Amino acid sequence: MKLKDRIGVDTGNILPIEEAIRWAAANDVKYLDVQCDFAPNDQHDVHARASAIRALVEETDIHLGLHTVSGVNIAERSPFVADAADEYLRSYIDLQLATGAEWVIVHAGYHFTGDYEARRVAGLERLKRAADYAEQKGALLLLENTNREPKDAEVQYLACTIEECLYYFDNLKSDALRFAFTANHAHLYDEGVAGFVDALDMVRAKEVRLADNHGDVEIHLKPGEGNMDFGDMFRRIEAAGFTGHYMNQFGTLEDMLDARDWLVDRAREAGVT
Repeated sequence: MKLKDRIGVDTGNILPIEEAIRWAAANDVKYLDVQCDFAPNDQHDVHARASAIRALVEETDIHLGLHTVSGVNIAERSPFVADAADEYLRSYIDLQLATGAEWVIVHAGYHFTGDYEARRVAGLERLKRAADYAEQKGALLLLENTNREPKDAEVQYLACTIEECLYYFDNLKSDALRFAFTANHAHLYDEGVAGFVDALDMVRAKEVRLADNHGDVEIHLKPGEGNMDFGDMFRRIEAAGFTGHYMNQFGTLEDMLDARDWLVDRAREAGVT
């Protein structure tokens, strides 16, 4: 498959899933991520539309993925809401199967500085349970590396540094849990994309998520508007054994569509064939 064909688009909640699938097919986009938390893709509605979505997926041959919301704290510990966090992940797994989607992107949650270790353990155990459930159902979870928050922020994401990513992946051995590598999040750290790619198992990665930034704060810019070296990124990731797909998430649908050619040009300049 040509590199351009491997670069998909994350439409989030911009369009109803059915429209997103038709849009992707009309624009020769083969990979698509969508979110199912809020209108027009609230989960309750999507479950009712699942058979029609599955039929569209089969008709168009689109590779569909579901993307959970990082604001839902997978490291939740409090009574009642902890149970709800488990149910949240199970519901997305059930929705993957019902819609014909091929993966669900998940997160490790976040902590409030003073409860770091307790939250990290709680999130790991919840992801283990979710992976077990996914394995039983024949589903696939992709754990995403999250972004750095300002140093003085009380709330900080988990699974954002290389050390934390290794903690989760070293302790989550299920074949039902793989890796979604967000390159622009790695660019926020001193080690950069190069350090993350060297340290993490890119063979385990099934999706690489793309946007640009200036290496200081989390912002999803169109590639070329920040200072990320996309040519070097493609060269390193492909050389590390990655065979999955890429996913644009920035700007408008037109921005994400148009950027595919620009990204391929940068890859070609870096020697990626």
